[in-house]
Parts: sequence; structure tokens; C-alpha cells
Amino acid sequence: MTAEVRRMAFLIWPGCHPAILMPALSVLRSANRMAETTHYQMDCFTLDDAPILSSEGWQLPARRWTGPVSALSHLWLVADVAQLPVSLSPALALQLRSLARDGVLLGGLEEGVFPLAMAGLLDGHRCAVHWRMLEEFRERFPAVQAGTRLFEQDQGRLSSSGCAITDLFLTMVGEHHGADLAALVAEDLNVERIRDGSEQQRVPLRNRLGSTHPKLTQAVILMESNIEEPLTTDEIARHVCVSRRQLERIFKQYLNSVPSQYYLELRLNRARQMLQQTSKSIIQIGLSCGFSSGPHFSSAYRNCFGVTPREDRNQYRAQQAQDGRVSM
Repeated sequence: MTAEVRRMAFLIWPGCHPAILMPALSVLRSANRMAETTHYQMDCFTLDDAPILSSEGWQLPARRWTGPVSALSHLWLVADVAQLPVSLSPALALQLRSLARDGVLLGGLEEGVFPLAMAGLLDGHRCAVHWRMLEEFRERFPAVQAGTRLFEQDQGRLSSSGCAITDLFLTMVGEHHGADLAALVAEDLNVERIRDGSEQQRVPLRNRLGSTHPKLTQAVILMESNIEEPLTTDEIARHVCVSRRQLERIFKQYLNSVPSQYYLELRLNRARQMLQQTSKSIIQIGLSCGFSSGPHFSSAYRNCFGVTPREDRNQYRAQQAQDGRVSM
């Protein structure tokens, strides 16, 4: 019996670093090699005639996308945060919708979820978005169920951030050809385990803190869960069942900070992310990050980052305009 060949097309946005594709291509190539037959055919396309060239000088062979190719199983849109797509041509949007109606599975790798959402093809679907881009994505596409799981597979729509592209494709190989082949491919690529899509993208908190102290972890989790209405240090200490003095000693020992300062910086970093990724007003952002007034927010922000919230937002937008986000 002839093995079914699934044709995978990767449509790569201008400015995308070719390394983003490597995890996917490595899994598919290994699957063909381990099975000693061709299970997957891979085609790479661009939206213009510019080569897919890395800043390091190596090039990914690809040809210009002129429309859907025959016998297509999956179409993956691939984009890079450095050249985030901001609009979609009506012609390409129509092609994507037509492919979806024909039963082609549509996926977004890294910021490739943005053009899928622009075409309305993620409305009502679960979608994995890199945690750094989540605020911007949710504001632009409120009809999409965006989250920070490693990857999502939902009714013909697939998505993954960079950290989990290997896991998504290994899972897909297992679904297509069984767990044994997926395990062989994982071993071939030195992947210790295939992570489930339901796992979260961010490194476990204890790893980020560089400590496994349970009271420290509990305290920081409380802080991250109470940004809009901050708790006092005494309240946090009560919740984690230590004295205020003991909590301060733990923070000093492991983070070289006091709880109140760590909490303030946590809230300010959240505010900075919202300033860069959403169009919410500065006062709205300040209130949502636990600051009682605009002047209080602006003063704390300037003390931390050296610029006011407005100045920081304007500088960020000017840099984005200079870099040039991509419309196609």
C-alpha cells in the first residue's frame, strides 16, 4: 500500500527570520527518514520576490506564492515579531478562506497567527499566542480565544509560539502515524519529551526566580495575581503564613529586594507591556496596574525607567514605524 503523502506549505512573511521554520522542517524531515518513506512534502513560499535571508547571511530556498497549490493538506503562515504583520490583502484573505472551506488545515507559527486572525479565520477558535504579544493580540482580535498554552489544535486551526513548534509537529506526527514514529523522531532530534499543548509557555516560576523556596514562590504568585488591586506586604505575609519580617528576609536573601519594591517593579513592567501593545489610555493602564492616580503612575514609571509613560510609548511607536511593520 502506498503511504499517504501530506503536502505542507509554509507561507513566510517578509522580514521573517528563516530559523523560525527550522523546528517544523526538522520534525517533518526526520519523520520521512525514520519511516523510510515520504509521509510529508514541504514547500516554502514568500509573499514577494525578496529572498528569505537571515541577518547572519544564510538563505532559505522559497518561491513566490501565486495562489493555492494542488493537493494541499496544511498551510502554515509564518511571521516574526520583528516584522509583525499589520494588514492583509483582500486577495490573500479570500484565498485563505477558500482553503478553509476546502478542508485545508490552517496554522500560524510565531506571529503567523496575526494574518490568520485578520482574515477572520480564528474567530471563536482557541489560539496560542506568545505571552509577550498577548495583550496586543487580544485587543486587536477580541473574538479569538487567545491564550498562552504551548500550542492549540482547534477545529482545523493550529497555532504555536516558537518555544513549542517542535512539540506541535511531533504531536501531529503521532496523530498521523502513531506514537512509535513520533517517539523515534523525538529521539532522533534529542527531544527528551513531547510536551502537551495544555502546558504553559513561560518557564516555571521557581526557575525564573532562581529559587525553590516555597514561601517566596507563593508570595510572587499572589503578587502576579493581584496587579490591579495590590496587596500590602502584611496581607501577603498573612496569606503565605509567615511574619512580615520573615517575608522581607526571604526576599532579601533570594532576590536582593524587599517585597514592596519587587511588587512595584512587577506592576510597572506589566504597565510597560500594556503601553507598548495596547491602545488603552495611560490613565487606564495606570489604574489597571494598581496606581491610584495619573501623577502617581507617571512618577513611579519615570523613577523606574527614566522616562514618563507617554515618552516611552512615543519612543516605542517611533521605533516601530522606523522598523516598519509589514502589510500584505
